[in-house]
Amino acid sequence: MATKTAATITDTNFNFPNQKSVYKGKVREVYNINDELLVMIASDRLSAFDVVMPKGIPFKGQILNQIATQMMAATVDIVPNWLIATPDPNVAIGHLCEPFKVEMVIRGYMSGHAAREYKAGKRMLCGVAMPEGMKENDKFPTPIITPATKAEMGDHDEDISREDIISKNIVSQADYEVLEQYTKALFERGTELAAQRGLILVDTKYEFGKTKDGKIVLIDEIHTPDSSRYFYADGYQERQEKGEAQKQLSKEFVRQWLISNNFQGLEGQTVPEMSDEYIESVSERYIELYENITGQSFEKANTTDIMTRIETNVVEWMKNN
Repeated sequence: MATKTAATITDTNFNFPNQKSVYKGKVREVYNINDELLVMIASDRLSAFDVVMPKGIPFKGQILNQIATQMMAATVDIVPNWLIATPDPNVAIGHLCEPFKVEMVIRGYMSGHAAREYKAGKRMLCGVAMPEGMKENDKFPTPIITPATKAEMGDHDEDISREDIISKNIVSQADYEVLEQYTKALFERGTELAAQRGLILVDTKYEFGKTKDGKIVLIDEIHTPDSSRYFYADGYQERQEKGEAQKQLSKEFVRQWLISNNFQGLEGQTVPEMSDEYIESVSERYIELYENITGQSFEKANTTDIMTRIETNVVEWMKNN
């Protein structure tokens, strides 16, 4: 399937050497190789309000994969991660891990979901108190961790408190304390990296897994525009004082477009039609996000025959490793 400019990956069906199974998430497809390695393919699917949109976004998978792998390299000194290699622009290969069934969401500012809950009159989010008298996009006195249970494809992630995670034995207390510690350290590093690019890391989510030898590692994406919200630092304070919307780098622009077209993933709602022009504009925004977040020019991979390219690169890597 394609737009005017480039083909997209909306589904894969590879059969790699020693492949045992495949898991298809909202955006990524994960191939288990001999119960030792995972081959993670970042598709061009677009998910918003926990619903996968009907059309892919050109280069989105490449952008997410390349930001995530660069950010893992930039944080490996503080938190171990699953990554071994990136043999293709859309592919990451790493150690097989058993994922924890929670997403560690951390918020430095009251934005997005937190702001919507706050406006609805709630002052507790995932068992964490939010101070009175805050405005949307104000900075929290200290970042708050507001975990979510990980949903299967198409289901909504749900807020959950630290106490419930531990009491329901979703994660043991000892492991959860490590997840919290890692989450805070990653957010601190992410904040520093963003500041170097003139950005504010507003909120983000991290996912963790356990390797076969019991080591807790960071998995999946990190500090991407799909998993994180960024503001431009320049003019932030002025906009807050004037009560203006913040200039931001995230896929919030997609959510806002969907809301304006009467879609929030609620029962009975229909995903609005996305024209080729709109798809193209989303692709351009993702490229802008990549260049702002990484400080590098984006180089479009060859999309003439994406599937063959991916398969060739992965199989070649396997032969040599």
